[in-house]
Amino acid sequence: MKYPTLAAQDPEVHAILEKEERRQTEGLEMIPSENYVSQEVLEAMGSIFTNKYAEGYPGKRYYGGCVNVDELEKLCQDRALKLFSAKGYHVNVQPYSGSPANLAVYVGLLELGDKVMALRLDHGGHITHGLPLSLSGKAFSFIHYEVDPATGLIDYDKVRALALEHKPKLIVSGFTAYSRIIDFKRMHEIAKEVGAISMADMSHISGLVAGGAHPSPFPFTDIVTTTTHKTLRGPRAAMIFCKEEYKDAINRGVFPGMQGGPHEHTIAGIAAALREAAAPEFKDYAAQIVENSKALTTSLLAAGVKLVAGGSENHLLLIDLTPFGVGRGVFVEKALDAAHITVNKNTVPADPSSPFYPSGVRLGTPALTTRGMKEKEMEAIGKLIGRIVNEFGKIELPKGKDERAAAIKKFTDGLESNPVVREVRAKVSELTKNFPVPGIE
Repeated sequence: MKYPTLAAQDPEVHAILEKEERRQTEGLEMIPSENYVSQEVLEAMGSIFTNKYAEGYPGKRYYGGCVNVDELEKLCQDRALKLFSAKGYHVNVQPYSGSPANLAVYVGLLELGDKVMALRLDHGGHITHGLPLSLSGKAFSFIHYEVDPATGLIDYDKVRALALEHKPKLIVSGFTAYSRIIDFKRMHEIAKEVGAISMADMSHISGLVAGGAHPSPFPFTDIVTTTTHKTLRGPRAAMIFCKEEYKDAINRGVFPGMQGGPHEHTIAGIAAALREAAAPEFKDYAAQIVENSKALTTSLLAAGVKLVAGGSENHLLLIDLTPFGVGRGVFVEKALDAAHITVNKNTVPADPSSPFYPSGVRLGTPALTTRGMKEKEMEAIGKLIGRIVNEFGKIELPKGKDERAAAIKKFTDGLESNPVVREVRAKVSELTKNFPVPGIE
């Protein structure tokens, strides 16, 4: 993408943009929450709607001049409800991101201190699912369920038993590092059995749901939140779907509960992305994400890499590095990054190490699928990742804080000249030449 005015007026910012374009083009973006938006979405995001304040909702704004943003927001809502076949639901398209969206639900529906059930962070949950350091964990009383340590899967009978014991007001399903199918209907039934509101956070898999590649939380779940990027391939924002009985509470939770004026240029980008997701070819895209994850699973397993839950049925995989030792994720992440493969270090279930030095690595296929890569490329990429994992997973993490910092710095400094990193990086460079990036090339 060209930025002629910016290049002329602010060469410093322009230079950084160009470097980021090169990084995204020449590397493999494999963080499962990242994707590439289209030229249309980029144009909508950069439009003059960024100039307009519009506190409130369509037909009831606190500012004048909102006739066009009202039309835009209604269009976005209509497209969202149609895409997800959410008949009988209301949708709020104003949340700035996924975390504010989840907090808006809690603020709108709960009293401070109310009980909520969700998956533990180090078992695949999200920070807004009750991490003690986050506002969600400080303001509400979270009871956490876990995955089975042997299988890495949700045990729904244990979830039910925990719900019957604690009688929470809200039960959250949907996760940030869970590679298998989520039984949204079973979670809703458990919630109803104990008199709780059911909430599904489908942020990671909403594109798969829209494309028919994952079971949907509609039409039974009471509240459904989602980001609009990740597999949905839109801008960085969020939406909250709710049954009509919760509409007023959710709207108040968003505004004025959590935020002020909505970012209408972002809503324009969401609307553009929703149109794209409604096209027939998006179903092929969603299916290919899953097929690519399965192909990547097969390749990684063949390379001797251990995976949490044994593989993937969605868009992400979680590498378990504990066979090498504790806390090795930081070394593997940095080695892959030096080889131009972008992933994120991540905890594994029952991780013996801390989130700062976790024993796993999380990766996914949405962005690579957007570039047009398929099973053949996944097989090759799995081999490259396996080479890095087997080479650098053996690096031992020192116990002391200062010693760790020094060891990581020394390790990172030496990666540029490492022969394995250089070999993998060269193969990555050759591979990416054949797959252009939407919005850049």
